[in-house]
Amino acid sequence: MIETRGFRILRAMGLTFLSLLVLLPVYVVVATSIKPLGDVRGVFTWIPSRITLEPYFQIWQTVPLGRYFVNSLIVTVAATACSVILAVMAAYAMSRFAFRGSRAFSLVVLSTQMFPGILFLLPLFLIFSQLQRIVGVQLTGSYLGLILTYMTFSLPFAIWMLSGFFASIPKELEEAAMIDGTGRIGALIRIVLPVARPGIIAVTVYCFITAWSEVLFASVLTNNATRTLAIGLRAYSSQTDVYWNQLMAASVVVSLPVIIGFMLVQRHLIAGLSSGAVK
Repeated sequence: MIETRGFRILRAMGLTFLSLLVLLPVYVVVATSIKPLGDVRGVFTWIPSRITLEPYFQIWQTVPLGRYFVNSLIVTVAATACSVILAVMAAYAMSRFAFRGSRAFSLVVLSTQMFPGILFLLPLFLIFSQLQRIVGVQLTGSYLGLILTYMTFSLPFAIWMLSGFFASIPKELEEAAMIDGTGRIGALIRIVLPVARPGIIAVTVYCFITAWSEVLFASVLTNNATRTLAIGLRAYSSQTDVYWNQLMAASVVVSLPVIIGFMLVQRHLIAGLSSGAVK
C-alpha cells in the first residue's frame, strides 16, 4: 500500500497526541517529585521554580519505605518464581501429552481470565480464614497468603501462553535428544527451555508486574509487618496533610525496578508475546 502525504501527516499527529497523552502524566510525577513542598501546595506550575532532591531522601524517613520495598520484593519474587516453574511444567504437559480432560483443563485455565479480580476477594479471604483456623497456618497478614493469591491470577495466563509457545517447538528436537540417551526431563531442561526462553521471559515479566503493582488484595491480606509498596504509598497521606512531592518521588523510586527490568528484556518480551499470540 502506497502511503500518501496526508496519511503520513495524520499518522504523525496521532502518534504525537498519544505520546503526549502518555508522557504528560509522567512529566507531572517527575516534576512534582523535585519541587519543595511549599511549591506543591500552591498553584500547579509546569516548570519548577526551584529544583531539589530532598524529597528523594525524605521518603525513607517519613514512612518505612525500605521495609515495604523488602516485603514487595519477597512476595513478588516468590510468586513469580513459583508461577513460572508450575506454568512450565503444566504447559509442557498440555503441549506434549494427550490425556483425558486436557481440553477441559485448557478451557478452565482460559476461562479464569474472564472474571474480575475483585470477584475473588471475599472468597479467598474466607478460605484463608478457615484454613488458618483448621490447619493453623497463618495466611492473612503473611507472605504466604499474598504469594498464593498472586499465583491464582498469574498462573492461568502463564500456562495458557507457555502451552502455545511449547506447541510451536518441534517435537523432533526432543526425540533426537532422547535417542541420544537424554530422558524426558533432560530434554525439557536442555532442549525445550533454551528454545522457549523468549516466552518464559515474557511470562516472568507479566507475573512480576502483576504482583509488584497489585493493590486490592494487598490492602486486605497484609498488616503493618507485611505491607507492600503499593499500599505503603498511602502512608504519605495523613488526616492533616499530604506530602505530594514525597509521594511522587516514592512513585518514581517504586517504578524504577519495573522500568529497568523491562528495558533489559524488551527484545525477548516482544518475541515471546508475539510467538505466544500467533500460536
